[in-house]
Amino acid sequence: MNTIIHKAATRGHANHGWLNSYHTFSFANYYNPERMNFGVLRVLNDDQVAAGQGFGTHPHDNMEIISIPLEGDLQHTDSMGNVAVIKEGDVQILSAGTGITHSEYNKNNDKEVKFLQIWVLPKERNLKPRYSQISLDNIAKENAFYQILSPYKDDQGVWINQDAWFHLGKFESGHSDLYKIKKSGNGVYAFILEGEVEINATQLSKRDGMGIWNTDEFTVKATKDAQVLLMEVPMSLS
Repeated sequence: MNTIIHKAATRGHANHGWLNSYHTFSFANYYNPERMNFGVLRVLNDDQVAAGQGFGTHPHDNMEIISIPLEGDLQHTDSMGNVAVIKEGDVQILSAGTGITHSEYNKNNDKEVKFLQIWVLPKERNLKPRYSQISLDNIAKENAFYQILSPYKDDQGVWINQDAWFHLGKFESGHSDLYKIKKSGNGVYAFILEGEVEINATQLSKRDGMGIWNTDEFTVKATKDAQVLLMEVPMSLS
């Protein structure tokens, strides 16, 4: 098993007033040649957007963009005609393909919105753009990981143009779960949303990240009440 640990305090940081963002991997003005990606996982931004503020219309292409709200309401508008609001307990996928423009705003004028913005390099380029969002209320579990994203449109969760699987887990202290790699050659990036966990004798705290590869399985154990996001992705960029 190979691992790499990114402690929360080592992330890139940019505070623009309306946007307070922490970058696990190089992004915008934060550049670290040793923190460019984890396999095809290219961006993991921990964003906080001030009340009534947001990202103006901007373009993307050939990128799988996943948004996971953690608190508040985020309004999405795009050039395909989609207008939607996502909130805690939802997950959104924007498959940019040949190109699309979109904007994201904090829908509320009295509180900030917090969400994860995740970019995954696509398996195939120049496909037709696509948007989808779902609520996780009916699939969420306690003290176990549950799938929120996969490569298959008929599978549980949203689907993306990549051999990737995302799982969420909310654990009470002392509980654990075994995660088995879905596809040979993939690795998993574990991101600790809340609390503290132990992964193969390594202690991790809130907003720490750990990349794991060259293994078939590993165990996540909560040493305090915790919430964890697992992102399984191909390690090869080709």
